[in-house]
Amino acid sequence: MYSKKDVAVTALAPIIWGSTYIVTTEFLPPGVPFTIAMLRALPAGLVLLLIVRQMPQPAWMGRILVLGALNFSVFWSLLFISAYLLPGGVAATLGAVQALMVVMLSRVVLGTPVRAAAVFAALLGLAGVALLLLTPAAVLDPIGVVAGLGAAVSMALGTVLSRLWRLPVSLLSFTAWQLTVGGILLVPMVLLLEPAVPAFSASNVAGVGYLSLIGAALTYFFWFRGLDRLSPEAVSTLGFLSPVSAVILGWIVLGQTLSFGQIAGVAIVLVSVWMGQRSASR
Repeated sequence: MYSKKDVAVTALAPIIWGSTYIVTTEFLPPGVPFTIAMLRALPAGLVLLLIVRQMPQPAWMGRILVLGALNFSVFWSLLFISAYLLPGGVAATLGAVQALMVVMLSRVVLGTPVRAAAVFAALLGLAGVALLLLTPAAVLDPIGVVAGLGAAVSMALGTVLSRLWRLPVSLLSFTAWQLTVGGILLVPMVLLLEPAVPAFSASNVAGVGYLSLIGAALTYFFWFRGLDRLSPEAVSTLGFLSPVSAVILGWIVLGQTLSFGQIAGVAIVLVSVWMGQRSASR
C-alpha cells in the first residue's frame, strides 16, 4: 500500500497547476505563449541548479534532453497551441486522455500489467473532466485537436520514461536538469515564432515568478518525487485534480458560477482518483 503522505504531496502538483489559468489571464501579457513557457522553465531550472550545484554526466545528456523535451518543451508548446485553437474545456479534456495513455505506455515500456480497474478509473476521470468543462457550443479545430492529443502523448511518455530513466542523483538535480534543458529548447521557438517581448509590468513579473518558482520548480519536484515512489498510473490519475482545481479557483476567486453538471463532474473526478490510487496500490 502506498504512503498516503506520498500521494498527498504528489497531488499538490496538479492542484497548484490548476491556478495557471487564473495567473495567465489575470497577471500575464497575452500573445507570447512560448515566451511565458520559456520563462517558466528556464529560470526555475537555473535556480535549482544553483541550489544543487551538480551538472549531469555526459553519458546522461541524451536522456535529459529527451525528458526535458517531452515534459516541458514539446508538452508546453503543444498545450499552448491547443489552448489557443480550442475552447478551454476541449483542450483540457483532450489533455485528460493522458492518464489512459500512461496505463498503456506503462505496459509497453515498463511491463506493468494493465489492470481493468486502472483503465476504468482513467475513463471515469476523462468523463468527469468532460462533464466539468465541455459545453454544447464547443467548436473543434483539427489542428488544435491534434496538438491537444500530441501534448497528452508527450506528457504521458515523459511520465513513463521519467520512471524508467530515473538517474542515481537527488530529485532536485533530476528536476533542475529537465527544467533547464526544457527552457533552453524553447529559446529558438521564442526567437522564431514570437514578436519582441513587451516590457513587463510588476504584475507580469509576479505572475511569471509564481509560475516559475511555484508552478514549475516546486510542483515538478513534487511530481518527480511521486514518480519515484508511486507507479506512473497512480501519478497520472492525480492529474485529473488540475481541472478540478481550476474550476474551483474560478468559482472562489473570479466569482464564476458552478452548474449542477460541473458539481457532478467534480464528484466523478474525485471518485476516479480514489479508484486509480486503490488500483495502483494493489
